[in-house]
Amino acid sequence: MDIQQLYQIYQQHPVITTDSRDCPQGSIFFALKGESFDGNKFAASAIEKGCAYAVIDNAEYQKDDRFILVDDVLQTFKDLAREHRRQFNIPVIGITGTNGKTTTKELIASVLSEKYNTLFTQGNFNNDVGVPKTLFRLNEQHEIAVVEMGASHPGDIKTLVETVEPTCGLITNVGKAHLQGFGSFEGVKRTKGELYDYLKAHDALVFINGNNEHLLQMAQSRDICRAIEYGTQEDCQVNGSIISCAPFLKFQWNSNVDGINVQQEIQTHLIGSYNIDNMLAAIAIGLHFGVSPEQIHHALSNYIPTNNRSQMEETGKNHLVVDAYNANPSSMKAALDNFHMMEVSPKMAILGDMRELGEASAEEHQKAVDLMQEYGFENIWLVGDEFGNTQCNYRKFKDVEEVKAAIIAEDIKGFNILIKGSNSTKLWQLPPLL
Repeated sequence: MDIQQLYQIYQQHPVITTDSRDCPQGSIFFALKGESFDGNKFAASAIEKGCAYAVIDNAEYQKDDRFILVDDVLQTFKDLAREHRRQFNIPVIGITGTNGKTTTKELIASVLSEKYNTLFTQGNFNNDVGVPKTLFRLNEQHEIAVVEMGASHPGDIKTLVETVEPTCGLITNVGKAHLQGFGSFEGVKRTKGELYDYLKAHDALVFINGNNEHLLQMAQSRDICRAIEYGTQEDCQVNGSIISCAPFLKFQWNSNVDGINVQQEIQTHLIGSYNIDNMLAAIAIGLHFGVSPEQIHHALSNYIPTNNRSQMEETGKNHLVVDAYNANPSSMKAALDNFHMMEVSPKMAILGDMRELGEASAEEHQKAVDLMQEYGFENIWLVGDEFGNTQCNYRKFKDVEEVKAAIIAEDIKGFNILIKGSNSTKLWQLPPLL
C-alpha cells in the first residue's frame, strides 16, 4: 500500500495512536518498536479495543485486511505525517539547537499566537515519533506552525526536516551535548547544520543567532543569503541588550526588520541572561510575520516558563532557580554565568551530573567546577559520580536521595538556590523540600 492510499484511509479515520492502551474507536494503530517492546505484538489487541486499522511490519501478525503490512512502521508513520503536512500551504518554522530550543519554541509560539492560530510542538515532542505526532495535529484552522526538532545521533535532523519540510527556521546554538551519540563537537555541528542544508536547498529564510560564531560560520560555509540576524551585536537586524537580571531578565531591543524601526524595553518572567537570545529570536520571527511591537511586548512580558526550565520559585524558605530539565557543558556554563550575574545574596547551588558526554565527561565536569571556583562560589553541592570525581573542595553527594536527606536534616533557609542537572539526576525532585 502506498502513502497516498494510506492517507485516504487516514482521512476516513483521522485519529492516530501508538499506544495499545489508548485506542479510540475508529482510530489507526501504528505498531512502533522500542528497545524493550514490539508494537506488532499488540496490533490485535488494538483492533479489539476499537482501532479500525493497525499498521504493522511483521507478516506474522497480519490476520485480515484491517492489518496493513508495510516495510517499516516508523518510516511509514513519518511518511504519512509528511503527506498530511503537505495538505497545508502555511508557513512552517523549524527549530533545532543544543540548548534553548524548547524555550525558544514556546516564546515564538507565544508571539505568533498574538496574530495567528498557531500549531506548535507540545512539551519536548521533538524526536522521530513526537514530530510526526505534532504534524498530525495540523488542521484547517491553523495559520502557521512551529515545530521543534531534537537530535542525539548524526542524520537525525536530516530525517526530521524531510518530514517537516519547514519553510524557514533557526538553530538556537550548537554546543557539547550527546557527544556519545555524535562522536564530537564537529558531529554536533554537522547534524544541527542539516537544517541549514535543507533551508538553503529550498531557498528558504534562515534566522541566525548573530552571537554564535559557530552558527555564523556554518551559514557562511553554506553561502546562505536569505537570512535575518538577531543578537546583542548592534549590526544584527534585531538586536538587544540586558538591562538587569534581578533576578528576572529585563532587556531592551531594537529592530530595523522590513523597514520597521522599533526600540522597546521588556521585563520578563524568565531567569537567565542567556534567554535574551531566545527572546530576540522570537522578536525577529514575530516581526517578519507581521506581529506588531505591541503584540510582541504583550506576549513576551506575560510568558511564564514551565517544565523546570529557568523557573523562579519562592517556597517560603528559599528562592529557587530551577533549571533541572537538562544539562550539558554549554547550558551549565550559561547557568553559572547567569547565577554569577544575579544580584541576589546569599547564593547556593545544587548541581547534578551532565550525562551522555562520553570520553569528554571528566574534562567537562572539571571545567564546570573550575568556573565555579573562578566565580568564587562557596556553597556548592555536587551530585553524581562525574562531579564526584572532580578536583575541588565542594560538598559531594552520590545521588539525589543523599541530597534529600541532607536538606531535611539541615533545614536549609534564606538562600537563593540554583538547581541544575541532567534530567536523569532527578534534581527536579528537590524543590518541594526546599
